[in-house]
Amino acid sequence: MTSAIDGEYVLTFGDILGAVGLRPEEVLVVRHTYSATGLTGPTDLTPERLLRYTREQSLVNKVPATPPPWWFVFLGEAGLRSRLIAVYRNAGEVLEERTDRLRYFALTEAHTARSLKDRLVIRWSPDPVNWAKLGTAAASFPVLEIADRERVPFPGYDNVLITFPDLKQIINDSRYVDWQVALSAVQGIYLISHMGTGQLYVGKADGQERIWARWAAYARTGHGYNAAMRDAAGLDPAHPEQYQFSLLRVFGPHVPQAEVDMAEVHFKRALLTRQFGLNRN
Repeated sequence: MTSAIDGEYVLTFGDILGAVGLRPEEVLVVRHTYSATGLTGPTDLTPERLLRYTREQSLVNKVPATPPPWWFVFLGEAGLRSRLIAVYRNAGEVLEERTDRLRYFALTEAHTARSLKDRLVIRWSPDPVNWAKLGTAAASFPVLEIADRERVPFPGYDNVLITFPDLKQIINDSRYVDWQVALSAVQGIYLISHMGTGQLYVGKADGQERIWARWAAYARTGHGYNAAMRDAAGLDPAHPEQYQFSLLRVFGPHVPQAEVDMAEVHFKRALLTRQFGLNRN
């Protein structure tokens, strides 16, 4: 749904909806701004706070009595610029929560258009006070930019401590290119901890594999082809989000494999991971 501005055709919000498989009539578009009584600033933009704020609506406001199933939530910036900060699936009003002033909707965060979160910027209509619009009205809003998101800096080898969901994001998200460069440059000994049972696994990435390639296998499979992690009693291989990853020691790419092997053996002995952990050799 391209539109003409100053004689030139531009990408519109309707084009974006079509690209993600949605029709404008299925969509409600909401524009939040900071205020003393609502979202007071960036610290309020946590997923929990944003969801809580968005699902609570007045009985009489610009949100229709029966709003569409998809809610695209934007944050107002300078002028009419509006940045996408969340997409929710609406299952309808939760009637038992209704009060004499407020109604609450069953919203859940959606994966639709997730890659555009924090990147898509549209120009709102000249009447920004109209902060909620049906997709049919917002479809013609021009897209101002689809920006690259800010890169996430690598914290240093000694400070790496990430959960399995963190790992998947680091492996799959281009914002973590600095992590990829750092972890692809070194061999090393790493530790995987099960946060439910406390069991430990000492692993090694040597030769051409490097830390990045080895951890990418965990992100893909959940167990990295380690039999003990896949089969250990009491652990559910379908829920690898219980694992936490850290680095014990890193080596340059030209350090002999024998030196890396000795470090692996040392940490297995020191942490008793053969006797009480998830190492089988």
